[in-house]
Parts: sequence; structure tokens; C-alpha cells
Amino acid sequence: MSSPAYELTPCPVCGAQADEQVAGPEELRAEVEALWAFHTRRLRPETPPEHLTDRVAFSQHPPLRVARCTVCGLVYRNPRERAYELRDVYAGEEPAPEVLAALHDTQRSAYAAQARRLTEAAGGPGRVLEVGSYVGGFLAAATEVGWRAEGVDVNATASRFARQRGFVVHEGDLASFVGAGGFDAVAIWNCFDQLDDPRAAAHRAGELLRRGGWLAIRVPNGAFYATVRARLDGPGAPLATALLAHNNLLTFPYRHGFTIGSLARLLDRTGFTIEHLYGDTLVPIADEWTQEWAAWEERVVKGALRVLTREEAERAPWLEVYARRG
Repeated sequence: MSSPAYELTPCPVCGAQADEQVAGPEELRAEVEALWAFHTRRLRPETPPEHLTDRVAFSQHPPLRVARCTVCGLVYRNPRERAYELRDVYAGEEPAPEVLAALHDTQRSAYAAQARRLTEAAGGPGRVLEVGSYVGGFLAAATEVGWRAEGVDVNATASRFARQRGFVVHEGDLASFVGAGGFDAVAIWNCFDQLDDPRAAAHRAGELLRRGGWLAIRVPNGAFYATVRARLDGPGAPLATALLAHNNLLTFPYRHGFTIGSLARLLDRTGFTIEHLYGDTLVPIADEWTQEWAAWEERVVKGALRVLTREEAERAPWLEVYARRG
């Protein structure tokens, strides 16, 4: 992976120029080392390199600096990679077929909760477009509960894999999508936090929805990252490391870490009203290469987090919102 080109940016949600540092270069290098040590201990020694993806190896370089907007609270990379850099990286990935199959099986089960929540919010199944459909895990889960599901994804290899499984997947991004609109729901589970312009994405989703349609978004909680990473240097460092690593937040492999306030501001300004908000954890990542005790540890940590944050979504590592087009 070549070195990316960077640019300084105002807050991508509210446009404010004022930010405060959450993590600097030295702190982020320490996070990279901590992440490798964390997963090296928990994965079997013979784990193939391709199964390190989205655990210790991510699609983009670690950030140079992580900042927090002092106006809306968004946590984001500043400076950040230019827009074309990240899109080209995602589009050019060619995961092995066995990796795609393993991801599909894991995600299909995990996305059952999202399919159920979306069905409850919408009052029943209808037409849904998933942006960033990747291996088709949500498309499968949604189809099982009656949705007529389509996907759009920039990655040719993943899109081809999903189509081979019988799903309708358009290759490209949300801005270039030319299929018929009038969807009852647009779901962006995997990539809203990586989009260069989340406001434009929400606006485009509104154009594809019928009036009263639903936008479902799942994003990492920037407030959780900022709060927990502040404890990485103290006596609670092992627990803080585990909380961040089990939720793919250590090293902040995202462009944006939203907060409830920044999400509400963005969606209100693009014609949506948040109707339902849930706190959650990352989908399970343990597989056949994970040591048995580590898989058990992941279940315990995430189960405890879900219980502790059930009534306080703002304290959860991931946020899930269901917003209605006004």
C-alpha cells in the first residue's frame, strides 16, 4: 500500500474549523503496537495472513491524528486521506474466496438483529437498498424476513461473490447509483463512517427513498473511543485495550466516529428525524483461527457492554439509528 495524500479538513458534519486533539502520532503508534500484541496472543500461531484483515490489518493506514470537533462532537481524522485514496483502496481489494465465504456466514447471522429492527421500524418489509453490501450478509438476513433487498458496493470482487449467491448487487457507490428509487429503506451499516462527505450521502439516500422511508445507519461511537482511549496509559489500560480492540476501535480505522449529537445534527439538516436509537457492539469477529478462550472472552466483553449500555446508548461502542424521511 503506497503512502496516501493528506489534507486538512473542517468538521465534515458541521463545517466548524475548531477541533481538539484526541490522539497524536505517538499515541496512535502505541495503539498500533497494542493492537498487534492483543490479537497475536488471541489468534492461533498458524493463522493465515489474509485472516488478519479487519483485526490488525485495515484497508487504510492508521491516522496521523484524531481530532474532536468542539462544536458538534464528531471525532475524525484531521488531517485525513483525500477522497479518491480510500475509494481506490476499497475498490481494489481482492479477498480470497474462503475469506469472503467466512465473512458472509458470520455477518449473515449477526445481521439478523438489524433486519429485525428495520422491519419493526418500518412496520413490515418492503424494498431496501444496502450501501456497502460487500459479501451480502445483510442482504441474506433481510431476504429471510421478507425484504426485497438490493446492494451497491465499490468492490468488484465482493459484488461478484454476492451476485453468485443470488443477490442483486450494483457495482459502484451511492452517488453513482442509477437504479430505480422509491425504496422503503436505505441501510448503510458498514461504510457511513468511511464516506468522504456523509452529508451528501444522507441527502442522496433521501432522494432514493419514498416519502416516509427509513434511513438506517450503523457507525462507531467517537465519544466511546475518546473516553476509553484516554485510559490506555493508566492502571485500567488492559481493560481499555480490550474494550477498544474487541470493537475494532483501537487505532481508529475510520474516517469518522459519530456521536449522538453529531448524527442528529447531520440527519436533521438533510431532512431526517431520528425515531429509534440503539447502542451496540461490533459484530462477532472470532472464527476458527481464534483461540477458544479468546472467543469466550469476546462474547463476555460484548455481552457485558450490551447489558451496561442498554439504557444509555451514548456509552456504547457502536451506534445504530433509524431515521425517517420527513
